[in-house]
Order: sequence, then C-alpha cells, then structure tokens
Amino acid sequence: MNWKRYMKNLMPAMLINLAGMVALALFLLASGSSIDTVVFIVVIWLLVFVIYMVVSCYGRKRYLDKLLDITDQLEEAYLIADLMKEPERADDEVFYQILKLAEKSMLENISAVMQERRDYRDYIEQWVHEVKTPITAMKLLCENHPSEFSRAILTELEKVDRFTEQTLYYARSEHTQKDYAIREIQLSDVVHGAIADNKYLLRQNDVSIEMEMVTDTVYTDDKWVRFILNQLIGNSIKYRTEKPRLTFYTEQQSNQVLLFIKDNGIGIAEADLPRVFEKGFTGQNGRNIQNSTGIGLYLCKRLCDKLGIGLSLHSGNNGTTAILSFHINHFLVQG
Repeated sequence: MNWKRYMKNLMPAMLINLAGMVALALFLLASGSSIDTVVFIVVIWLLVFVIYMVVSCYGRKRYLDKLLDITDQLEEAYLIADLMKEPERADDEVFYQILKLAEKSMLENISAVMQERRDYRDYIEQWVHEVKTPITAMKLLCENHPSEFSRAILTELEKVDRFTEQTLYYARSEHTQKDYAIREIQLSDVVHGAIADNKYLLRQNDVSIEMEMVTDTVYTDDKWVRFILNQLIGNSIKYRTEKPRLTFYTEQQSNQVLLFIKDNGIGIAEADLPRVFEKGFTGQNGRNIQNSTGIGLYLCKRLCDKLGIGLSLHSGNNGTTAILSFHINHFLVQG
C-alpha cells in the first residue's frame, strides 16, 4: 500500500477535523472558557484523532497486504474472491461483489474456451484418423504396382504420414497421460520400427544406417518414443549431406540408458543450439531450406518432458547427435 497516496486520500477527513477543532476552540473562547481548558480539549481531540488514524491505517495495511500475498500465491489470480473473507466495510463489500462477478465471468469464458479446444482437438484427431485411410490405400496401391514413379509417390506419402502424425501428437501433447502405456520395451525394436516408417524416404536419399549395440531395455511408451524418433530421423534427412549416414547406439551411465541418434549432416549453428526446442524457431538452417516449421523439435521436447525422457542435441562440423535419456527404475528391473 502506498502510504503517501493513502494519506492524500484521508486529507478531507483531516481538514474537516482541523476545522472542527478551530471552530470549537473559538466557540469555547467566546463562551468565556479559559485558554488552558480550550487547549486541553483540543489536545485530547487531536490525540484521539491521531490514535484512530494510526490504528485505522495499520489495520487497513495488514488487510490489504494479506490480500496481495494471497493473490501472489494463486496460479489463477481471478479466484481471489473465493479465498477472501466477506468484508465488513460497506465500500469493501462493493468491491468484493465486483470481484465475484468478474470471477464468474472469467470462469464462464474459460469454460467456453476449454470446450472449444476440446472440440477442436477431437476434430483434429478424427480428421487424422480419417485421412490415414486414403494414405494407407495409396501406399498399398503403390506397393502392388512397383515402379520408379510409385516409389517416388511412397516417399512423399511417408512425409504426409509423418506430418499427419505430427498434427495428431501435437493435439494430444497436453493430455499424454490419457494415451500412453508404460511397459518394458526393447530400444532396438523401437528403432527398427522408426526406420521402417521412413524406409522409402531413407532409400530415396541413399541414407546408410548403422546400428551399434542397441540392446538395452527401458520402461516407457513405445508409440510415443517411435514418433519422437521419426521426427529426429526426418530432421536428419532434411539437413543431410551428399552421403548421409545415421548411426544408432546406446550407453549406460549411472542410472540412465542413453540412446544416441547421430548423423553426418550440416549441423546446427552454435548460436541456434540454445533455442532449437522453442516453438516456431527455425534458425539459420530453417531459413536456408525454407520448408522448416519449427514444430518438430519443440514437440519432441514437449513429449519427452511429459514422459520423463531427457532430450539434448549436440552439434558440430561432423553433424548432429540427439540423445534420449531413459531413467532406469531399479525397483521395476529387480521386480
């Protein structure tokens, strides 16, 4: 509370009391009262007024500071009215009712927005599932009629499939707990699955694959991890060199299993590395290639955080290495 402004607001009351003291003093003197009596009465009045002002200001300050502290601790400050005690002062009661009305309006708006988001997410999920049917049908048609043209179509279909998956997982990323199942998985199976998802794209770009000791077992959701690997593989191909190569290997460090996805691509500028997981950030490479959206790595990081998986990128002149860190749960392993 600003004391200077508060005292300024009380200035009319102080001037009225001062005028009352002067008027009373003049009246008593005109009535024949002694100066000592007049001074005594004025001093008592002034003392009572000062004590009242000090106690009133102190109580008011404590009340308002407490409200500010409660508001600062709330994640949704508009709910302050629910934690406030109904005030005793008439003017505070008016502001309390205003806060209640504002809270009600805010909750109604939030409820409407949340419903719109749910409806939009449901529509996106339904659209993705519907569009997957013609994508699968086109894949089957191309695979049943092999040719250079059909292989080119299959490569583009893999890109379309990855983009639709990206859309679906983005829509679900806020509610991963409703769509994952933690179980024991072989990392080699997930890696092979991700490679199979991109086989035509890898073949078209003549990408060589190396698997080095990917034998570890972790507890996670294989579908989500496979999606993350698809995004990382897609990025490696997008920013490839003339003879692209992808290497997968694992290491154990203390209580973690590290899955490395290493490429020999053009790498990431050192200045861009701290921001690669920001939504919409494309960096120098994205500006050069033009078709970068800045969503893939952002979504990978978001999903990893939800699943408790560490994700980091290291880059240099020899390409980029993505590292997925899985925690080893010794209780589950021993059980």
